[in-house]
Formats: sequence, structure tokens, C-alpha cells
Amino acid sequence: MSHRILFALGLALFLLVATLSAAHHSFSAVYQTKEEIKLEGKLVQILIRNPHSYISVEAPDKEGKMQRWSLEWGGAAQLSGQGVNQQTLKVGDHIVITGRPSRAPGEYRALVQTISRPSDGFVWGRGRGEVVD
Repeated sequence: MSHRILFALGLALFLLVATLSAAHHSFSAVYQTKEEIKLEGKLVQILIRNPHSYISVEAPDKEGKMQRWSLEWGGAAQLSGQGVNQQTLKVGDHIVITGRPSRAPGEYRALVQTISRPSDGFVWGRGRGEVVD
């Protein structure tokens, strides 16, 4: 094969991989990245895993009706490097979350920006590197 064909194939492969990896991190396609919501409620489920962790919270919507919210958080490897693990938050904890709401109307989903637990002062999302990526 000529060097030009190998170069073209290598470039095509590189662009494909770059496109796929960028698509995985396209939070702006799923969440309204310029809007922020605040939720306050009871933690009902926590799942720490890679590539992204999820927590579920019972909290009121805009009209005050209780909903079960699904909140996307950082991956297990990222969170563990910040001292967060499966035991950091417990089902039943009263937590306050700020996040980016879902773009889909009627979905009770958000991308976590900050989490706090007022009972003991636990806070995530204000320290260096504490972002979902």
C-alpha cells in the first residue's frame, strides 16, 4: 500500500474515534447546560459505577408535586479519587442538589452540579476538580 492510502486510513480512523468519544460526553445534547435547578429531598437510591453514577431523589417539581428525579453524577473512578464511595451517601439522607435539567419536557432528570447534606456539612461540587465529566 502506498503511504498516502495508509495516511488516509489512519486519519479516517482517528476522526472516527475522536467523534465517538466526543459524542459520549455530549451533555449539552441531553441537559440544558445554561439553566440550573435546585432540588431538595430524600435520597432513595444510589448507584456508583463507571462511566457515570446515578442517584435518585424524591423532590418536588416546579408545581410542588413530589417526583422521583434521576440525577447523573461522575463515574466511580472519578468520585473515588475525591473521597466519594457507595457509603458516602445513604438512602434516606436529606440532600440538596443543584443541576442542569433535562432538555426533554416532562423528564425528571438532571446532571449534578453540587450535592450537599445539611445534617453534617458534606458538600461535593465546590472543590477543585469536582465536576461531572
